[in-house]
Amino acid sequence: MKMAYNIIKIMRDQKTGQKTHVLLTDGLSQIWDIKKKEEAQRIATMLSENSDSGHEYKIRGTCNRSK
Repeated sequence: MKMAYNIIKIMRDQKTGQKTHVLLTDGLSQIWDIKKKEEAQRIATMLSENSDSGHEYKIRGTCNRSK
């Protein structure tokens, strides 16, 4: 089994402070799997730094199961 990584967008409601977590998807509405942890972290950092709305982006590990 190989490890893949997803990016999670964390949005905070300005009125209530409640967090909403959203998995980023690719162009086909599939959850975006990134093979290398360093690449996923680089993208998440770039997205966080460029967020006009103050959203955070974090990575999480997931299992890529081979059939």
